[in-house]
Amino acid sequence: MIVDFSKIERLVKDAVPPTDADLDFILEKALVGRGLTLEDAAALLSIVDAGQKKLLYASAKALKVRLFGARVVLFAPLYLSNRCVNSCVYCAFSAGNKAAQGGRRSLTPKEAAREARAIEAMGFKRILLVTGEDPALGLDYLISCVNAVYENTGIRIIHVNAPPMEGAEFKALKAAGVGVYQSFQETYHEKTYARVHPGGKKRDFAYRLSTMDRALSAGFNDVGMGPLLGLYDYKYECLSAISHSTHLYEKFGTHAHTVSIPRLRPALGAALKDAPCPVTDEELKKSAAVLRLAIPPAGIVVSTREPAALRAELLHCGATQLSAGSRTNPGGYAEESTIEQFSTNDKRSLSEVMTAIAKDGFLPSLCTTCYRVGRVGHEFTEKTVSGGMAKLCQANAILTLKEYISDVKLNNRLSVEKDALVNMLASSIEEIEDQTLKKAVLKKLKEIDSGKRDLYF
Repeated sequence: MIVDFSKIERLVKDAVPPTDADLDFILEKALVGRGLTLEDAAALLSIVDAGQKKLLYASAKALKVRLFGARVVLFAPLYLSNRCVNSCVYCAFSAGNKAAQGGRRSLTPKEAAREARAIEAMGFKRILLVTGEDPALGLDYLISCVNAVYENTGIRIIHVNAPPMEGAEFKALKAAGVGVYQSFQETYHEKTYARVHPGGKKRDFAYRLSTMDRALSAGFNDVGMGPLLGLYDYKYECLSAISHSTHLYEKFGTHAHTVSIPRLRPALGAALKDAPCPVTDEELKKSAAVLRLAIPPAGIVVSTREPAALRAELLHCGATQLSAGSRTNPGGYAEESTIEQFSTNDKRSLSEVMTAIAKDGFLPSLCTTCYRVGRVGHEFTEKTVSGGMAKLCQANAILTLKEYISDVKLNNRLSVEKDALVNMLASSIEEIEDQTLKKAVLKKLKEIDSGKRDLYF
């Protein structure tokens, strides 16, 4: 069984807020970095007291910093196609969406490379390819786009968010050089899933739920998942995601590499106008914190669906990855065209997001190292929970920030951008405790000054 849904239903129904003593006990266990039981997670999700929430958030932040350092990873999505055979009621790409007629588009591999170059010019080193489900745009198309981006840009790693596949297809996609395979369950509540997916291949709940098993069995080391919050009770969704990741760990030795926490957003022409189960900002913060404590090695991802101020708060609740400067329509970076999958909330550029991160005391990172040196899957999971990743994350983030400052033209009207990033770079170097590592970092920084690029540990 991938997820014990009857147990989760029972936990959601019966969970009560923990006493202060119980909370201290659960958080003490969580800070060890080996995760939590579903019972513990259900108790934390039930917290309503302001003081207890403050302790929860502080613990999530403390664990995040212990495991990953102060770094915050940044990436951009690249939408390949808005053609889709599914009828998801919350998505602008839905097959029956009349508002999308005339605005359907699939990028050619050449156009995908052009989009990737525009993203690269912003300073990104990793991208997430996103595509709808259309039999006419199968595996060969996706691999052609992956190859075109690698061959025509300096993008260092490509992740893919694509429809579920069979094992042989996953093997071919992995062989093309894809780092993380990502697919969202959307909702783990089967009856709700059927209502919001009335037609198309995506209607098969069980097939989608087993996607990660097939991907990992076929050779992927890292997978990304998550619910679309707002379709059903957020506590149920979070507990199901924790259970799903625990299943992967027990079967494959690796937790989900990333868990995304998107909330439902308005989408042009979508049949579903409002979230059936709205998730408040405070509930989203609880979700991020509990997922951090329950799945310690996972990257907790917050997209541009959320406003800038809330995204900043979520970094203090355990979130570790942000998208920035996102366009959710094919061709949206190099040109303005076609409809968006959903409306974004944070419109800031990458440089503005990085500056805000730095001013908030975090270290913006454009690192792609682990995927390229084989520090993935079980090895990544165990190295992270044992505390061995933090110094590597810090060092590699410093090197990519140095590259960014050296290579990307920052907004001239905001000289504070460069000042903030330079100051963060200097303070991060100073904070390196391992003197041997610090000496090696300083050496690589000099090499970057002399023109070398793509240096890492």
